[in-house]
Order: sequence, then structure tokens, then C-alpha cells
Amino acid sequence: MQLVVARIGRAHGIKGEVTVEVRTDEPELRLGPGTVLATDPASAGPLTIATGRVHSGRLLLRFEGVHDRTGAEALRNTLLIADVDPEELPEGEDEYYDHQLIDLDVVTEDGEPVGRITEISHLPTQDLFVVERPDGTEVFVPFVEEIVTEIDLEEQRAVIDPPPGLIDDRAEVASSRDADGTGDAAETGDDA
Repeated sequence: MQLVVARIGRAHGIKGEVTVEVRTDEPELRLGPGTVLATDPASAGPLTIATGRVHSGRLLLRFEGVHDRTGAEALRNTLLIADVDPEELPEGEDEYYDHQLIDLDVVTEDGEPVGRITEISHLPTQDLFVVERPDGTEVFVPFVEEIVTEIDLEEQRAVIDPPPGLIDDRAEVASSRDADGTGDAAETGDDA
């Protein structure tokens, strides 16, 4: 199985280093020196990591055969793809690889279907499930213990306890605010 583990950013310096947007929870395993990665677009690779280091909180990589800024800039926005054994599991008990979560059905604790996970978005502060609803719209569910209460890989589902407004239709939320008088500025006494 192939997984995107990073995206190459801009060149750093003049010796062929690039900044990297990490898209894996295990950069030391997936992005270490000597690792050979496929690329998207495929014309850029495969690339072999020569060196890696952290500078000002960002991972910098240099690839074999890329020795100057021009070569590094040519790789900008290239996705780095690792081959991962689909049976491989993370070390932590409550940790999951993205490929284990993609396509899980999402249901509320009451069993109400919400949709299907189509993508995991890795943000600096937390991860989000991108959930496609049956009507084709998307909802973003923070992957935090308070909201995602259970991941059941055998049943292929994620159980959530969403706070009000997270998965409700906007029209439903707006109408409930209007019904209690908090949705209309004229009723709150605002004259501006």
C-alpha cells in the first residue's frame, strides 16, 4: 500500500535542501536517510533521502543527486510516497494509520449514520476526519477523544459524540437559534 508521507516545500539554502510538510506521525521511520520514496508527479522520482535535519521547527531534507538550489526548487510541491505494509500497525494502542481510518463509516453514539471518512487532514493543532455525508456534502470532525469515542476496525466504523452544531445542518442550527431569539440582531437590542 502506498501512503503520502510528505510534501516538498521551498528550497532552503544553496546546497539542495528542501523544507518538507510532514504528513506522517512517524517521520523518523518514513523520512530517514537512505529511505527511497516514490513521488507524485512520478517524473520527479523515485527520490532517496541523503540527509535530514530539523531547523527552526521545520524538517529539512536533501536527496541524493540534488546538489543545488535549482534542483531543490524543481521538486517544490512534489508529494513523497512510502510503501507501507497494510498489516503494519502503529506502536500505540490508540494510534491508527490514515489508511486504517479511510472509508470507515461514521455514526453517532445513538447509531445515527453521519457518513464515511474520505480523508484525514493533519493540522498543526489536531487531526480532522473529512466525512462525506450521504448527500455529498462534507463535515469536518476533530479527531479528539471527547468527540471520537470509539474506533472499531473490525466493524469498520468510527463512533462520535458530536457537540451541538458540528454535524447539524446549518439551516437546522439557524432555525433553532432564531426560535430562542438569539439569531436576530433586532431582538437583542443592537441598534447599529
